[in-house]
Amino acid sequence: MPEGDTIHRTARSMQRALAGKVVLRAESRMPRVPSTKLTGATIEEVVARGKHVVMRFADGRVLRTHMQMTGSWHLYRTTDRWRRPRRQMVLLLETDPWHAVAFNVPQAELLRSERHSAQLRRLGPDLLDPDADLDDAIRRLTSEPDIPLGVAVMRQDLVSGIGNVYKSELLFLEKLDPFGPVSAVSPEQLRVLLERTRELMRRNLRGPERITTGRSDRMSKHVYGRQGEPCPVCETPIRMRRQGTGGRSTYWCPTCQPPVTP
Repeated sequence: MPEGDTIHRTARSMQRALAGKVVLRAESRMPRVPSTKLTGATIEEVVARGKHVVMRFADGRVLRTHMQMTGSWHLYRTTDRWRRPRRQMVLLLETDPWHAVAFNVPQAELLRSERHSAQLRRLGPDLLDPDADLDDAIRRLTSEPDIPLGVAVMRQDLVSGIGNVYKSELLFLEKLDPFGPVSAVSPEQLRVLLERTRELMRRNLRGPERITTGRSDRMSKHVYGRQGEPCPVCETPIRMRRQGTGGRSTYWCPTCQPPVTP
């Protein structure tokens, strides 16, 4: 499941391979990305914006893609064999010598400029952006005092880049109740949470595995994916509950993260 660190790693790899290259040939199965509009375009840079990969062209246009749960970008040289079947390909950009292939990417649009993307305009601060404004992120979070904290940190219009794994892991590390309202958490606690999240995400930019415990074995996560197993701190069985739109899984320790009292 791509989160902010995965998207930034993808964008960095694409930037190294594609910056300054001309698209020699393109294929597209995405209705909002006509292949004829890509052929001949010069790729200026590839960047991450939250969970979006943004390819900027020299003429000012941008190609925005969002991986959601299943998508990925791959880079291949001309003679390489693809690691995914061609039927999963939705975009292909051929340059010399690299081919960029998007597999199972559900969202893609070619726009005249970044400001024409409603999705990019409403993004909250990206924690992996060196210039991320944490004060702005805190203001956005506290503007939604009644929603559960575990839902708020996943809202990309409040703070961008955090997904299910980091949500569960960081709320556990900070001993915060995922189901309590944002109003139960002080601005100072939110700042510590965001700073720690940024630190872990930066550490995982090296990839490829997402590690929050310092270990690369099956104990690489404190609580995520460990329902029913003992908490690493108190040995209480870890629990999982669906939360928010789409019923995203939240893992937590009911002892280390006690429910907020009214």
